Amino acid sequence: MTSLPLHTQRFGGDSDRLPLVLLHGLFGASGNWQAIARTLAAERTVLVPDLRNHGASPHAPGMDYASLAADVGALLSARGIGRALVVGHSLGGKVAMTLALGEPARVAALGVVDIAPVRYPPGFEALVTALAALPLAAIERREDADRQLRDAIPDARVRGFLLQNLRRTANGWRWRCNLDAIAAALPVLRDFPDAGGRAFPGPAWFLYGTASAYVGQAELPAIRSLFPLARLRAVPNAGHWVQTDQPEAFIRALTPLLRVG
Repeated sequence: MTSLPLHTQRFGGDSDRLPLVLLHGLFGASGNWQAIARTLAAERTVLVPDLRNHGASPHAPGMDYASLAADVGALLSARGIGRALVVGHSLGGKVAMTLALGEPARVAALGVVDIAPVRYPPGFEALVTALAALPLAAIERREDADRQLRDAIPDARVRGFLLQNLRRTANGWRWRCNLDAIAAALPVLRDFPDAGGRAFPGPAWFLYGTASAYVGQAELPAIRSLFPLARLRAVPNAGHWVQTDQPEAFIRALTPLLRVG
């Protein structure tokens, strides 16, 4: 398996405390974590990579969880980091879980934000189709793209999040994320890989928004079977983007994990 060198933002100075790695979700990028990372960098080094096919990281056709986790493991190795605290949101949460299950010695403590190690129903296919159908050559301003996406993606917040991936280049507007690779990988990304009987022996915190439907009683058996030391923390009045909806409450809920190292 060939790993890719991930574009990574580093926050904070040198510290004796364990570094913290923050992983973004599908269609996201390292910038999604910037405010949280700056706050947490007061006490430790915080690394925030763009996952493959996202942000400024390289594009590649392969995009399963083993590959995504291997990229993060290679990042740690390249930085000389033996162990770290690893926190991931949504897609990033599944990547963090995969890394913890496959290389438990690397993960001193695990944080999973509003996602579970289960298969979710289809939901992103229509978004990818809408983005891919956007006539980039006819767009003059970002507002043009927003207007053309309103029928297919009526939620203004979701449109705004997705349009963070649209960048003006010397050759016109282009998608920063690899839409083709993401579209091909969606069936795999909606699922979670078989752990082969393994369970993560370390501490794990599962944070979820009370206004989100991603984590509930139905997901608890899968969480407990793979992460027997899991602790669940509800963040009131937060949807799927927990850290954005309630940043202060999110950091408070994350505090026990940060005490690990």
